[in-house]
Amino acid sequence: MPQPTSPPPGECPTQGAGQSPPHHSGNEAHSPGCAAPSPSTGPFASATALQSALHAGELSAVEAAQHYLQRIAENPQLGAFVTVTAEQALTEASEADAALAAWQANRALPPLLGLPIAHKDIVDVAGTPTTSGSAAVPAGPATTDHPVVAQLRAAGTVSLGKTQVPEFGLTSYSENRVAPPARNPYDLDLTPGGSSGGSAAAVAAGLLPVAPGSDGGGSIRIPALACGLVGLKPGLGAVPGDVARGLHDSFGAPVLTVSGPLARSAADAALLMDALADPAASGSHRAAVDRAGALSDLTVAVSTASPFDAALDVTLAPAALSALELAADRLAEHGHRVGGADFRYDPGYFDFFTEGWIAGLSLLELDAGRAEQLMPLTREMRARALARSRDQHRANAARMHAFARSAREQWGRTDIVLTPGLAMAPPRIGEFTALSPADDYALQCRWTPFTSMVNVSGLPAIAVPISRDAAGLPVGVQLIGRAGSEPQLLALAAQLTA
Repeated sequence: MPQPTSPPPGECPTQGAGQSPPHHSGNEAHSPGCAAPSPSTGPFASATALQSALHAGELSAVEAAQHYLQRIAENPQLGAFVTVTAEQALTEASEADAALAAWQANRALPPLLGLPIAHKDIVDVAGTPTTSGSAAVPAGPATTDHPVVAQLRAAGTVSLGKTQVPEFGLTSYSENRVAPPARNPYDLDLTPGGSSGGSAAAVAAGLLPVAPGSDGGGSIRIPALACGLVGLKPGLGAVPGDVARGLHDSFGAPVLTVSGPLARSAADAALLMDALADPAASGSHRAAVDRAGALSDLTVAVSTASPFDAALDVTLAPAALSALELAADRLAEHGHRVGGADFRYDPGYFDFFTEGWIAGLSLLELDAGRAEQLMPLTREMRARALARSRDQHRANAARMHAFARSAREQWGRTDIVLTPGLAMAPPRIGEFTALSPADDYALQCRWTPFTSMVNVSGLPAIAVPISRDAAGLPVGVQLIGRAGSEPQLLALAAQLTA
């Protein structure tokens, strides 16, 4: 079959001839407005090139921060940022330049010294407001850094601000009542996904070189797939800051949310992952990408089965299936043993995952006036969670653990599980919120039928761009690995995007 390629990061796709209907199958043409293209030469061509230039003194951290702050100012239509902390960023960049000037060869240089990033507006950055994407909660400046923010600050990064998210990171699209919606750089009428939608849009359009995201049900992989990026969801515990409070939530269910990189290449993702990971794994991700050409002979199980199949009509667009076939062919060309698989999932997954996903909303304390400011979906899901007893939440947690054991056992019979990425093209801005909360949630699940199951399992997975659909929109796949296989997944992403 012909091998379509992914567009350069941030590049406007070839514009389609007609308007798509309200709901996309993945093959219709669009008439998009596009963000300005990503820079593609010199030190701004990639995060790795920028890191090298910063460490070599070829570019100052202040110059790097100014470049990206200008990019942000030039692209307000993306809705990528909720808060831009330009003054603080330039102060941090000046401090990075001073640290580099004072560096001596016998001292370790922070690995990402001077590299500009931004954080999702659901994690605390000291001195910057955290809105959590919600008009229902006060948004005063945070007093301390989230552990992952602190880890990246220690690695030398410079924060440019906070990026757009859905309310409490709850949905797979990034729209709320706090700020304008995040938009997809390939078509500004479409969502970039969520909950790391603002971060993904910023990286894809060249407003950031790379960005940390968080993923509780697909929130790194979904926007990576929608925006043509590499997005790594690490396994639970691979990033120490994710498990600072333990491996289980308040009801005993497995912690779902982990932190990982959004990047324009596997090498850039590995660069950030090395800074996020346990220090014992330092450098292992970038080294694996550098050696990607030697990786072969893995067993790869291709599957289109989703645990949502029993409850929903999950239909895969032809473009999604074509990308899956193309990815399987590429892996076989690299010497991997690729075959089909027959995975079977608990038919009650839709219900017990949903109850587990929303359980934490029952712990959100709001007075009646504040609760009315919640998004309709959040308000209904919170009421549903509040209606369940603690014993019911605990029983549901046990079902999630059982699912995790079964998934790990089935997937563990092979090295890698290859699934489609998104089932269809990204829906339009406002398409989800125009629906009833129940229909909104069901559409999210039909759009993203392969992501949440990996969070429940606690295993790592990576989203990789493979091709483009008829409208020029990115289409990708997901690879699920065994525990500790994050370097291997990044190497496979390098092979798939070579």
